[in-house]
Amino acid sequence: MNKLDKQYQALLQDILDNGVEKQDRTGTGTISVFGRQIRHKMSEGFPLLTTKKMAWKTMVTELLWFLRGDTNIKYLVDNGCHIWDGDAYKNYEQEWLKENPPFGSPYTDPCLTQEEFINKIKTDDEFASKWGELGPIYGKQWRNWNGDNFIYGDFKNGIDQIQNLINDLKTNPDSRRLMVNAWNVGELDQMVLPPCHYGFQVYTRELTWEERRELMSEDIARGRVLDKNGLNQGDFGDLSPFTEKMIHYWMNQFNIPSRAISLMWNQRSVDTFLGLPFNIASYGLLLEIIAKEVNMVPDELIGNLGDVHLYSNHIEQAKEQIGREPFKLPTLKMNPIFLANLEHKGFDEAINGQVNFELENYQSHPTIKAPLSN
Repeated sequence: MNKLDKQYQALLQDILDNGVEKQDRTGTGTISVFGRQIRHKMSEGFPLLTTKKMAWKTMVTELLWFLRGDTNIKYLVDNGCHIWDGDAYKNYEQEWLKENPPFGSPYTDPCLTQEEFINKIKTDDEFASKWGELGPIYGKQWRNWNGDNFIYGDFKNGIDQIQNLINDLKTNPDSRRLMVNAWNVGELDQMVLPPCHYGFQVYTRELTWEERRELMSEDIARGRVLDKNGLNQGDFGDLSPFTEKMIHYWMNQFNIPSRAISLMWNQRSVDTFLGLPFNIASYGLLLEIIAKEVNMVPDELIGNLGDVHLYSNHIEQAKEQIGREPFKLPTLKMNPIFLANLEHKGFDEAINGQVNFELENYQSHPTIKAPLSN
C-alpha cells in the first residue's frame, strides 16, 4: 500500500481542519499549522506522489542545479525548469523601480515583462550573469560555504559540505555530525529568498547479516552480483549451508552494502500543495544518490516541517487531491555513469549524456494546476 500519499493527504486535511489564517510576505494569505512530520521507508518505493502528476524532470533539474553549486537561473531555464523564474524576476523588477522611481526622471530602458525577462536570460549571457543570479542560496551553501560564487564550474575558497559529507560517511559512518546546512546567517541578506529547507542530516546503521543476505539473493536473482573486477558471478544457489562469517566474506567481495542510510531534512516554511511534494521527492533522490555513492542502502526519509501552510488560492485544489485514491509508488533506476562521483564538474558531463534517473512504473492521477506565490 502507498502510505506516502495517504500521509500527505492526511496532512492536507489537517491544515484544512486545524489551520489558522495568517498573512504572508507574498500577500496571498494562508491557513497554517506548526510542527508536523513526514516519514517514508524507501523500500516501499520512490517517494513521488501519485495523487497528482508530478513534474519529474523539473525536480531532478533543480536538485542537480543545487549539487552543481550553481545559483543562477540560466542553467534551470536552459533545461526547462522554471521554479525560480518568479524570484529572479521579482528581484529584477524591484531593482528597476529603484533606478526608475515613478516621480523621477524619465527612464531609458522599459521594465521587461516576465516573459521578456526569461527570454533575455536564455539569449543574453551578460544579462543572465547579472539578473539571473539569486545570491548565495542552496547550491552555494552546499558546495562552497563562505566561498566565492559559482563561476564556470569552479569553486573557490569555501567549504564543500557535500564532499565532506561523502568523505565522512566513508570514514566515520557512525558520526553524529553528518550534516549539511544552508542557513548561513551571515549571507541571508544577500539571498533573494532565505532557504525554506535549511538543512539535512544523515544517519547510518549496520545491516544485519540476514538483510545483507537478502540483498545478495536479490542481486543474484537479477544477475547483478559482480566481483571487484566487475565480473558477473552467476547464481550461487542455496546459501543456507554456509556460515555467517563465510557469507559476510563473499558479500564484501561482491560489494554488497553493509549499511543502511537515512536522511532527515528540516524545513521552516512549507508550501504544502506545490512545494512539499517536490521537497519529498528531491530529498528522496538526494538520499538515493548519496547511498549509491557510499555503497549503502536507502532506508528512511524524514521531513521535519515548521510552518506548514496552504495558500488561500490552493484550498480547492487540496480538497480535490484528498479525494483521490493513490497508486503504487514507482521505483528508481540510476545511470551508473552518473554515479562515478559527486564532483561538481562531473554533473554537466553526466546530465548532457544518457538519461540518469528513470522512473519505472510511475502511474498517477492528472496534474492539478495551482498558482505559485513569489
